[in-house]
Amino acid sequence: MTRTPLVAGNWKMNGRLALVDELAGALRGAMPEGVEAALCPPYPYLPALEKALDGAGVVLGAQDVCDHEDGAFTGEVSAEMLKELGCVYVIVGHSERRELYGEDDDRVASKFLRAQQAGLTPILCVGETLREREAEQTEQVVVRQLMAVVEAAGVEALAGAVVAYEPVWAIGTGLTASPEQAQDVHARLRAVVADQDAGVAAGLRLLYGGSVKADNAAPLFAQPDIDGGLIGGASLKAEQFIAICRAAG
Repeated sequence: MTRTPLVAGNWKMNGRLALVDELAGALRGAMPEGVEAALCPPYPYLPALEKALDGAGVVLGAQDVCDHEDGAFTGEVSAEMLKELGCVYVIVGHSERRELYGEDDDRVASKFLRAQQAGLTPILCVGETLREREAEQTEQVVVRQLMAVVEAAGVEALAGAVVAYEPVWAIGTGLTASPEQAQDVHARLRAVVADQDAGVAAGLRLLYGGSVKADNAAPLFAQPDIDGGLIGGASLKAEQFIAICRAAG
């Protein structure tokens, strides 16, 4: 089964309003065919970026979502609100949400479900810390994180989702899993899903996230089970983001 590569940029809490027009202008006309691209800016910039990206061949995503539809949840943003603003994707379970804000597997699964119910495509993040990798717990950790969603939503839910493997030790550190290390984890994730439903596994897009840059993207994306990337800092620089998208094509 052919899987369309996806490159999703996560700005995290970076950027300013001036970057929106600057970046969108640089991307217009430069995006390769056959690759889907998304940008996930901070919440306040979603409307401006949605407008600026019109015709640029890049869709909009959000960095997080509340697991409730409405209610007294000060500071939270619902999936329905994100959908109204033009979002197509939303990241759930990013390691920074898990580590800094205490989101456990159950909370991540709840957010995943809420996003799908509102018509968004969740990008589910899974990944191990350096301590867990050194203890040879990588497979145990990523499979547990993935199966929490499968157990809550059913394997069929993954047919309309994306999974991103992001080794925590490689995020923003300049360290990157080797193509072989990344492929091993991606292959294991696909095999776990295949044990539940081979058709879903064959179509599931698996992204790699962890200090992906223009100069290391191509060998990562050449691996058979890596279908694109979840990009951090490089997504704030037009030339880097374009080069990474081209590497995925």
